[in-house]
Amino acid sequence: MMKIGIVGLGFMGRTHAAAYRHLKAVLDFEITAVADTDREKADQTAGLLDAKVYYSPQELIDNADINAVDICLPTFLHYEYATKALSKGFNIFIEKPLCLYSQDAYTLAKLAEEKNVFAQVGQCIRFWTEYEYLKSVIKSGEYGKVKHIKLRRLSPRPGWGGWMCDDRLSGGAALDLQIHDADYALYLFGPPKHIASCVNHSGEKYSSIVSQLTYQDFTVTTEGSWDYSSSFPFEMSYIAALEKATVVFSSLHGISVCLANGERFCPELEKACLAQSDSGGNISDLGGYYNELYYFIDCVNKGVHPVKAPLVDGARAVELVEKQKFAAEKIG
Repeated sequence: MMKIGIVGLGFMGRTHAAAYRHLKAVLDFEITAVADTDREKADQTAGLLDAKVYYSPQELIDNADINAVDICLPTFLHYEYATKALSKGFNIFIEKPLCLYSQDAYTLAKLAEEKNVFAQVGQCIRFWTEYEYLKSVIKSGEYGKVKHIKLRRLSPRPGWGGWMCDDRLSGGAALDLQIHDADYALYLFGPPKHIASCVNHSGEKYSSIVSQLTYQDFTVTTEGSWDYSSSFPFEMSYIAALEKATVVFSSLHGISVCLANGERFCPELEKACLAQSDSGGNISDLGGYYNELYYFIDCVNKGVHPVKAPLVDGARAVELVEKQKFAAEKIG
């Protein structure tokens, strides 16, 4: 049986814990251990999951009854503790961004391959129903070729940890926030032929970034910003202009398809989990988090390596964000 230990019980760690509680009804696994240096969070989450509690990630990796580690630590700690978990031969699920730097991310991907473990990165948009729908209509060609796509992710300034607002530790909104849409562009189309970017130069350097990714005959624009006030509602959205339709999605307003003939409809999308998240932060339901963890556990239980969000793709996403930052720096 798969025995999972969660290290890091901040916003994402508690979100994963909530998803695991619902997944217990449909999959065979156990959460046997949790760890956080915040003893209150560690004790509370351990109680909810009936898991053994540890007060440091190292203690859990060294002593827990586990064969998999779910790494939800701050970004600047990902490489250190993922390396330690992989060195012990543990399977890993690691939150995005995979690492603070692409060089470390590629090293992790190679180590996971050498150890022949099951490994997945938490690029959850690949598992979000509305984004899966857009991928399916682009792949099928039912609405013709892509003309251009806009991907946006706007958020109030993070309030759950000082490290998040230090771009030296988190990579700023460019790496922590916009990486979702950078990764989604790679998932849809692969590497772009050209990158142009600009950042907000007032205040925090990478608190807001806009990039244009140029492909053969269309563009993808990504925007990620957490420059907004605390009362501003988080929103992830896209507008995809295709030859025969425009597909529009907003996490605040839902999804619709606007056809070239003037008709408009809302596609019926199956939701794997509508359970509300109780972890705080900026999500209303578990959505893609539930789906990605389901996929990971199911792959491990079946003995199949995850191919939908492998570590090498997580490394490529970090590399693309680095190129977007570099493009912004070139224009001053």
